[in-house]
Amino acid sequence: MERRREYSYVGAYLAREALSEYRERMTSRLKPPFRADHVGSLLRPKELLDARQRFASGEIDRGALALVEDDAVRRVVSLQESLGLRAATDGEFRRTSWHMDFIYQLAGISRTDEQFQVPFRNAEGTTSFTSSALRVDGPVGLDHTIFADAFNFLKSCVTTSVAKLTIPSPSMVHYRGGAAAIDPAVYPDVEEFWRDLSAAYAEEIGRLGALGCTYLQLDDTSLAYLNDPDQRAMMAGRGEDADHQHLRYIRQLNAALVGRPDTMSVTTHSCRGNFQSYWAAEGGYDFVAEALFSELNVDGFFLEFDDERSGGFEPLRFVPPGKVVVLGLVTTKRGALETKDQLKRRVEAASKFVPLEQLCLSPQCGFSSTVEGNSLTYDEQVAKLRLVVETADEIWG
Repeated sequence: MERRREYSYVGAYLAREALSEYRERMTSRLKPPFRADHVGSLLRPKELLDARQRFASGEIDRGALALVEDDAVRRVVSLQESLGLRAATDGEFRRTSWHMDFIYQLAGISRTDEQFQVPFRNAEGTTSFTSSALRVDGPVGLDHTIFADAFNFLKSCVTTSVAKLTIPSPSMVHYRGGAAAIDPAVYPDVEEFWRDLSAAYAEEIGRLGALGCTYLQLDDTSLAYLNDPDQRAMMAGRGEDADHQHLRYIRQLNAALVGRPDTMSVTTHSCRGNFQSYWAAEGGYDFVAEALFSELNVDGFFLEFDDERSGGFEPLRFVPPGKVVVLGLVTTKRGALETKDQLKRRVEAASKFVPLEQLCLSPQCGFSSTVEGNSLTYDEQVAKLRLVVETADEIWG
């Protein structure tokens, strides 16, 4: 415990001499994830939302929509760089949702006419996210590099930052429909499905590396959802092994990462749902923590810790040396701005379980996981990103 206790003095930021001594001992992060980082999605500007509506109604074609998207991406990259963020995304501006736009492009996976609803809630009430269901009706594979054009454009826009790409993790293909969504005529043995799915992801990751992607984030709500007893009950109700499902997901994620480029840093982001400032699950990371942190072969973990829904920092005791935890302490679900003192105290609390040198800071989730966006303004979003950068600079230098 001595080594962990040694780093818990971040609260001494109030004392100039202690801060100076501490900074000398810190090493700057030259590769992702960075001390000040963010999850990926950003609020869509009005002109982009208007263009998407005109495209949907047939007033403009896809080429005209792409021009509006290009302009919006250029401006949002410039914003991120002006704030001092060392990683920049395209805000996921070309997507309707953070995951389905990718999943439907995998070979062997089709959108069905069936609609599924995911219940969400917040302090004000309940709602639901409605989407077309998916069906695994052919061998899963990759017939083109998904998001290649989007990434290439993003890479052409960055000047001082690293181009960061976000994609859903393999487990998201399974979590939505489970075994019932897999055609038994295609995959009489579910192990073959998992083999092909991870192989398709491994191919995608290799291709992205060849395009120059050095920062990839695999978004995975399932590994946070499974901490919630209600979610595990839902999984058990449809015949899944709810108590061990997270182990399967970790194993398949690792299989997808075999052979990833040496130049690529890979992180995962786990949250409990993010839809128009509503959430879907609750509970700390305790149920999955030991396996997640000790077995998943990623460089860093983006974890939401913005309120009591996420539990305490105690599960971070399982994080091994060399792995980075990006503390999602700044909420994206409402506009009220946290204070630097609040954030510093929470970083100090987390440093009792994982060394400060292995910690970074970010918002708890994206600002717009779906095209609708969360319940805050553009200016509030900018203020939160700026707060992350300034607080991280004061903590780590």
